[in-house]
Amino acid sequence: MAVFSSWAAQSQRIFLSFSSNSVKWISNSKTRKSICCSSSSELNPVRLEVCFSVGTHLIPHPNKVEKGGEDAFLVSNFNGGVLAIADGVSGWAEKNVDPSFFPKELMANASYLIDKEEVDYEPQILLGKAHAATSSRGSATVIVAMLEKTGVLKIANVGDCGLRVLRKGRLIFSTTPQEHYFDCPYQLSSEAVSQTYLDAMVSNIDVVEGDKIIMGSDGLFDNVYDHEIISTISRISNVADAAKALAILANEHSRDATFDSPYSLEARGRGFDVPWWKKVIGRKLVGGKLDDITVIVGEVVSS
Repeated sequence: MAVFSSWAAQSQRIFLSFSSNSVKWISNSKTRKSICCSSSSELNPVRLEVCFSVGTHLIPHPNKVEKGGEDAFLVSNFNGGVLAIADGVSGWAEKNVDPSFFPKELMANASYLIDKEEVDYEPQILLGKAHAATSSRGSATVIVAMLEKTGVLKIANVGDCGLRVLRKGRLIFSTTPQEHYFDCPYQLSSEAVSQTYLDAMVSNIDVVEGDKIIMGSDGLFDNVYDHEIISTISRISNVADAAKALAILANEHSRDATFDSPYSLEARGRGFDVPWWKKVIGRKLVGGKLDDITVIVGEVVSS
């Protein structure tokens, strides 16, 4: 398993492949490789199991390029595969605390705890254990998705990182952001007054071979509409290329002051807009939202 902190900004394709007797990690693979089950027999054929083929891409906030941004993410080959993103809350910089420390440690702890018996391969429990083990000051929104080899995807989400599941070009599942008020999401924190793993939104969904899982920090979903995600995934089959394309699209939208982004649309819906005198001349609040952008694209494949 591996944790990728915010400095790992290059696009990657990771193939998490399993058989009944072995586990293999194939990184930056350009072609899919097959693994044979040695325990099969003619009388008792082995039921095909599923796993992830994964592509990732991260683009830091333009003002945070030197430090690599404040997102961290995790890709693990345990069981059917585990994906996670933690988005550091930038407000900690005002207290002279590096906002990237907390999400990096949180993901490192999650990586260590994934296969522990007390976690029981449950994302909500994993969040709780990883949070309890994190000593850095700070806070983060976080999402974890754990795939059972049987095809059950288990998700736990605190805040506004998100996940979409696409099947044959259609959106079949979407997480819902959690927030106290506009632009103030739920978060795990070093402070006692924060949310805990018990506040996580937990979901289970059955997935099948060919389904695509798109996970991202809010830098993706604040700047890219679902129909753009569907179009990109339908057009680009390679998961690494798809993750890169979505991150680049989000980055382009985030820098466009004229783009009517999902973020600006929601802001207007919450009562935030230009002054009335600008409305009189037909103006409205528009523009993307500059942010760290982390994208993970996973394809459900048969092992």
